[in-house]
Amino acid sequence: MNRMMTAAFALMLAAGQALAAPAVTADSANGPILTTEDGMTLYTFDKDSDGVSACEGDCAVNWPILAAEDEDEATEGDWAVITRTDGTYQWTYKGKPLYTFKGDAAAGDVTGDGKGGVWHVAKP
Repeated sequence: MNRMMTAAFALMLAAGQALAAPAVTADSANGPILTTEDGMTLYTFDKDSDGVSACEGDCAVNWPILAAEDEDEATEGDWAVITRTDGTYQWTYKGKPLYTFKGDAAAGDVTGDGKGGVWHVAKP
Protein backbone atom coordinates (compact mmCIF):
# COMPACT_ATOMS: atom_id res chain seq x y z
CA MET A 1 0.00 0.00 0.00
CA ASN A 2 1.49 3.39 -0.88
CA ARG A 3 2.04 6.07 1.77
CA MET A 4 -0.95 8.17 0.70
CA MET A 5 -3.35 5.23 0.99
CA THR A 6 -1.78 4.21 4.31
CA ALA A 7 -2.30 7.72 5.69
CA ALA A 8 -5.90 7.79 4.42
CA PHE A 9 -6.54 4.40 6.02
CA ALA A 10 -5.17 5.60 9.38
CA LEU A 11 -7.32 8.73 9.29
CA MET A 12 -10.46 6.75 8.51
CA LEU A 13 -9.79 4.27 11.26
CA ALA A 14 -9.29 7.14 13.66
CA ALA A 15 -12.68 8.48 12.61
CA GLY A 16 -14.24 5.05 13.19
CA GLN A 17 -14.74 4.23 9.50
CA ALA A 18 -13.43 1.29 7.51
CA LEU A 19 -11.60 1.88 4.26
CA ALA A 20 -13.82 0.73 1.42
CA ALA A 21 -11.63 1.49 -1.61
CA PRO A 22 -11.35 -1.92 -3.27
CA ALA A 23 -8.09 -1.37 -5.14
CA VAL A 24 -4.56 -0.09 -4.79
CA THR A 25 -2.18 1.77 -7.04
CA ALA A 26 0.77 -0.21 -8.37
CA ASP A 27 3.72 0.72 -10.55
CA SER A 28 4.00 -0.82 -14.00
CA ALA A 29 6.15 -0.35 -17.10
CA ASN A 30 3.43 2.03 -18.34
CA GLY A 31 3.21 4.04 -15.12
CA PRO A 32 0.77 3.72 -12.22
CA ILE A 33 -2.18 1.36 -12.61
CA LEU A 34 -5.04 0.13 -10.42
CA THR A 35 -4.90 -3.43 -9.12
CA THR A 36 -6.78 -5.60 -6.69
CA GLU A 37 -5.23 -5.95 -3.24
CA ASP A 38 -3.52 -9.13 -4.42
CA GLY A 39 -1.95 -7.35 -7.40
CA MET A 40 -4.24 -8.40 -10.25
CA THR A 41 -4.57 -5.67 -12.87
CA LEU A 42 -7.90 -3.88 -13.22
CA TYR A 43 -9.37 -2.89 -16.59
CA THR A 44 -12.02 -0.64 -18.09
CA PHE A 45 -14.26 -1.42 -21.09
CA ASP A 46 -14.98 1.21 -23.78
CA LYS A 47 -18.50 -0.16 -24.35
CA ASP A 48 -19.55 0.69 -20.80
CA SER A 49 -21.33 3.97 -20.23
CA ASP A 50 -20.80 6.09 -17.15
CA GLY A 51 -21.76 3.91 -14.18
CA VAL A 52 -23.32 1.15 -16.34
CA SER A 53 -21.65 -2.14 -17.29
CA ALA A 54 -22.16 -3.53 -20.80
CA CYS A 55 -20.13 -6.67 -20.05
CA GLU A 56 -22.50 -9.59 -19.41
CA GLY A 57 -22.69 -13.30 -20.19
CA ASP A 58 -19.51 -14.66 -21.81
CA CYS A 59 -17.93 -11.24 -21.53
CA ALA A 60 -18.22 -11.37 -17.74
CA VAL A 61 -16.75 -14.88 -17.72
CA ASN A 62 -13.61 -13.65 -19.51
CA TRP A 63 -13.58 -10.31 -17.72
CA PRO A 64 -14.71 -10.96 -14.12
CA ILE A 65 -16.15 -7.90 -12.43
CA LEU A 66 -14.54 -6.25 -9.44
CA ALA A 67 -17.37 -7.40 -7.22
CA ALA A 68 -18.79 -5.39 -4.36
CA GLU A 69 -21.15 -6.39 -1.59
CA ASP A 70 -24.50 -4.78 -0.87
CA GLU A 71 -23.12 -3.13 2.25
CA ASP A 72 -19.97 -1.75 0.56
CA GLU A 73 -19.72 2.01 0.44
CA ALA A 74 -17.14 4.16 -1.22
CA THR A 75 -15.20 6.34 1.19
CA GLU A 76 -13.24 8.17 -1.48
CA GLY A 77 -14.83 10.47 -4.07
CA ASP A 78 -13.74 8.56 -7.19
CA TRP A 79 -15.13 5.20 -6.06
CA ALA A 80 -18.74 4.03 -6.32
CA VAL A 81 -20.75 0.80 -6.32
CA ILE A 82 -23.27 0.10 -9.10
CA THR A 83 -25.99 -2.51 -9.35
CA ARG A 84 -25.67 -4.65 -12.47
CA THR A 85 -28.64 -5.96 -14.47
CA ASP A 86 -28.20 -9.39 -12.83
CA GLY A 87 -28.54 -7.81 -9.38
CA THR A 88 -24.86 -8.15 -8.41
CA TYR A 89 -22.77 -5.19 -7.32
CA GLN A 90 -19.66 -3.86 -9.05
CA TRP A 91 -17.05 -1.27 -8.12
CA THR A 92 -16.44 1.70 -10.41
CA TYR A 93 -13.62 4.22 -10.50
CA LYS A 94 -14.43 7.68 -11.87
CA GLY A 95 -17.68 6.22 -13.22
CA LYS A 96 -16.00 3.34 -15.08
CA PRO A 97 -16.88 -0.22 -14.06
CA LEU A 98 -13.79 -2.28 -13.20
CA TYR A 99 -12.83 -5.81 -14.25
CA THR A 100 -9.98 -8.28 -14.00
CA PHE A 101 -8.96 -10.44 -16.98
CA LYS A 102 -9.13 -14.22 -17.02
CA GLY A 103 -5.98 -14.31 -19.17
CA ASP A 104 -3.83 -12.65 -16.50
CA ALA A 105 -2.14 -15.51 -14.68
CA ALA A 106 -0.15 -13.63 -12.05
CA ALA A 107 -0.04 -10.34 -10.20
CA GLY A 108 1.30 -7.62 -12.46
CA ASP A 109 0.21 -9.26 -15.73
CA VAL A 110 -1.38 -6.81 -18.18
CA THR A 111 -2.26 -9.17 -21.03
CA GLY A 112 -5.76 -7.70 -21.35
CA ASP A 113 -4.55 -4.19 -22.17
CA GLY A 114 -5.70 -3.25 -25.67
CA LYS A 115 -7.73 -6.44 -26.24
CA GLY A 116 -10.16 -5.89 -29.09
CA GLY A 117 -9.22 -2.23 -29.00
CA VAL A 118 -11.78 -1.75 -26.20
CA TRP A 119 -10.12 -2.99 -22.99
CA HIS A 120 -7.63 -0.78 -21.13
CA VAL A 121 -5.62 -0.92 -17.95
CA ALA A 122 -7.35 1.21 -15.30
CA LYS A 123 -5.22 4.13 -14.20
CA PRO A 124 -5.55 6.34 -11.13
